[in-house]
Amino acid sequence: MALKGTLKDFGIGDILQLIGQQQKTGSLQLDNKDQEVRIGFRDGHIIKVESVTRKRKDLIGAMLVRAELITETQLEAALETQRRTLKRLGDVLVSSQALTADRFQSMMQLQATETLYRLFTWKAGTYEFIQEPVEPDAEAIRPLRAETVLMEGFRMVDEWPVIRKSIHRDDLSFERIKALPPPREGEEGGELGVIATTERRVYDEIALGRDLRKLVDVCCLGEFETCKALHNLVRGEYVRVIHPEGARAPAPGDERLLSRLGGAVGRVIATMGVLAVLAVVVSRVALADPERTRAATAFADAAAQRHVSDAQRVRIEAALEVFRLERGELPERLDALVQAGLLSSEELRYPWREEYYYRRLAARRFVLLPPLR
Repeated sequence: MALKGTLKDFGIGDILQLIGQQQKTGSLQLDNKDQEVRIGFRDGHIIKVESVTRKRKDLIGAMLVRAELITETQLEAALETQRRTLKRLGDVLVSSQALTADRFQSMMQLQATETLYRLFTWKAGTYEFIQEPVEPDAEAIRPLRAETVLMEGFRMVDEWPVIRKSIHRDDLSFERIKALPPPREGEEGGELGVIATTERRVYDEIALGRDLRKLVDVCCLGEFETCKALHNLVRGEYVRVIHPEGARAPAPGDERLLSRLGGAVGRVIATMGVLAVLAVVVSRVALADPERTRAATAFADAAAQRHVSDAQRVRIEAALEVFRLERGELPERLDALVQAGLLSSEELRYPWREEYYYRRLAARRFVLLPPLR
């Protein structure tokens, strides 16, 4: 399978979806200005992630020191031993009992996933996938399903704007103002506004002099998960934000519409608002015209086709929100939007011949992607 081009025509989500669903084995190289990342796949699973241009602060040794798992002195001694013996850094640190093998493995996994999820922020670049045998490194990561990375990446892209309203600077610090509620049996996190294991871990690490950058380092959860946990803690009034001296706190922005509306009247207003957005999209893209739909599937220019598809996904997402407001949950299949009278069957595939890929993850979360082409 030859796969080569630019990320404007074929995004990282499309690439991961294609390689994962077709269970391909090979190497994917992505370049964006001064950044270069190589990903190794075996049967559609990610087994290697290499940032060729990784900065010094992102090297595994520097990560371990910033996480306070080892000291700078221990790292320097381990690097010196590595140079003399040619042993792997992880083996040197474990044999010297600086940290456990499991702990080193978890940090290697974190380094790999952080590199992968940053790819979803790339707005431009090039890619090339080459089918070839790929062997895992000696310090290999646990295989990652491409679909799992894809869903998690799009969840981050979707939730970052909400999180950044309260966690908007790297030099913010935090102060605990009340105790967390006792853990509940079967407590699970993963959603905005929920206090769970991740939030408890971040809460315990909050201390005087630790800003956001330091909390990301010592919590070992990754930037997104740490910031989301802090957002939930601030929103629940368990923690307050301390702005740097001389920095002004941002003006309080409007809360999300659904969080401010309550009861039956609120649901009606919210539904009307989403329908209004839906109408704007319809008027701009003119998707209801069957002739336009048939013409779109014949687009020769991939960039134009992708641009139209982006607009159509906005329309489908708006319809999904209306459905959730009216039914209390997202549909299992996109066909339900047709049955509810929100879209026509042609609009579920515009401007493609096949339907969009849709999967419901939770009551308010889903993945929506163009079909494989």
